Amino acid sequence: MSVKTDRAAAIDEVMSLLTAMEELQSRKVIELARRLRPGLTAEDIRNPHDFPELDDTDWHFADGQLAGIQSVITALRARRQSEEEG
Repeated sequence: MSVKTDRAAAIDEVMSLLTAMEELQSRKVIELARRLRPGLTAEDIRNPHDFPELDDTDWHFADGQLAGIQSVITALRARRQSEEEG
């Protein structure tokens, strides 16, 4: 196995873990949002400023964690693409 293949495999493994983390955190964010305002959808929470109930420090913290996980996923996808191209 080449170094390039090893790196790609490592990135794939990390992506798999991050995807699972993203799914879990997404569920946490929507569940917390629904405790604050029942009936909210995943689409609704993309615009939290439309819902005053979401002006909650715990919700913002959970949503920030989700945004961080998603940022890492985006960065790794870009890295993986550059690995494939180069």
